[in-house]
Amino acid sequence: MIVDKSYQAVTGRKGEIINKAMGVDYSRYETGSIAFRYEDMMNDTGYTLEDHIRLQQQFNVGNTPIFELKNLTELARKCAAPGKGARIFVKDEASNPAGSFKERRAVASVYQAKKMGYKGVIAATSGNYGAAVASQAAMQGLKCIIVQECYDSKGSGQPEIVEKARKCEALGAEVLQLSVGPELFYEVLMMLEETGFFNASLYSAFGVGGVETLGWELAHQFRDRCGRDADVVVCANAGGGNLTGTARGLRKAGSKAKIIAASVDLKGLSMASDQQFNRKSFTTAHTGFGVPYATDPDHSDVPRSAARPLRYMDRYVTVKQGEVFYITEALATLEGMEKGPAGNTSLAAAFALAQEMDQDQIIVAQETEYTGAGKHIQPQLAFARKNGIEILFGDPAEEIPGSNIILPARPSLLKAREADLDHMRKSLIRRQATRATGPVTAAEIAYLAEETNSSDAFVKGVLTELGYQLA
Repeated sequence: MIVDKSYQAVTGRKGEIINKAMGVDYSRYETGSIAFRYEDMMNDTGYTLEDHIRLQQQFNVGNTPIFELKNLTELARKCAAPGKGARIFVKDEASNPAGSFKERRAVASVYQAKKMGYKGVIAATSGNYGAAVASQAAMQGLKCIIVQECYDSKGSGQPEIVEKARKCEALGAEVLQLSVGPELFYEVLMMLEETGFFNASLYSAFGVGGVETLGWELAHQFRDRCGRDADVVVCANAGGGNLTGTARGLRKAGSKAKIIAASVDLKGLSMASDQQFNRKSFTTAHTGFGVPYATDPDHSDVPRSAARPLRYMDRYVTVKQGEVFYITEALATLEGMEKGPAGNTSLAAAFALAQEMDQDQIIVAQETEYTGAGKHIQPQLAFARKNGIEILFGDPAEEIPGSNIILPARPSLLKAREADLDHMRKSLIRRQATRATGPVTAAEIAYLAEETNSSDAFVKGVLTELGYQLA
């Protein structure tokens, strides 16, 4: 039998391929034209929070420490008004075997693949998730293929992505590196179909459910150490799984901590542009992923993403590239912790936000990541210069993504800039409402209110403004 391998044909078989590669029939969760049963999808994996904890303990993942950053706290207080400057903590997810929180996402996905009889796993990622899947595949005895967007058309690869490829290969994975463009999803579908491997998607309920342990741990660690919950937890936000899983775990632990998303401001740069791909210094935790995935979570490699960050955000802030580089160096020189830059996105935001809070309050940068040759500040700045980016000292507020990187001249210049959450909520409602086949029902309005962490009144107002008829 000849199988049509054209782009149109393969992407047209997406539902069939994904179903076979995961054993999940996403259509069973659909209700009406807009809503779907999110919690049912999360629960139907068969893995409870306790199951995820048990599995992660079995494969040496989780139970990572928290550290109080006393020197950075003191520096923040020097920059803040009298009586301000919350205690800054960090949860050290670099302590996981592959060096990031994403190993929590990988454990159950790989375990499920082995349980169902798959011979290997495939994951599409240019980030730390590749190393996480490779590590777990090695532990659990499965083959592993990682697919990366790595190069521009000139064959130039970002040092951070090249470093992550090296890590994946060191852990026994086969790495397929692609140039930037629409072929990534096509290649993943092709490989899933040809190999019969399991789709270890970043956005599955198996993966996002695994991150719930992080929030659960964090809540209990603060109660044990400080006798109370943290006031604010800052999560670096890209595809949304980090924030979603952590927030769900905090809620299950009964924590009332506010959840603040943080992304690097890369406004104006297209992540799909070959010309612009190498004009950014961060491959994840930036607005090029954070905003699109927040407003349209289902444009991932599964029909329904388990990462739905707008459901859980209390605020969304951005920081500049230069600010993340600055805090990365400050963490090393003031606290003796050398960590990769992506995890320090949340720390840069936490440092600024701490100055808004009282000194008896607690703010947590929710994760760190491992560092390596391509993740260090100098190779990243050298790569930026090579691509025509000007490196300056001054006020990061004047930074223009794709044109310059401005390192703060003094720590007081680090700021957390407010993103417009209501605008994002309206964008999500507008996108999802396009599927409406008739008047929008009360159940669909309630679903959209949950999706946007808003209210029925807010959703009705947006739908009415857009011209939709309400049932």
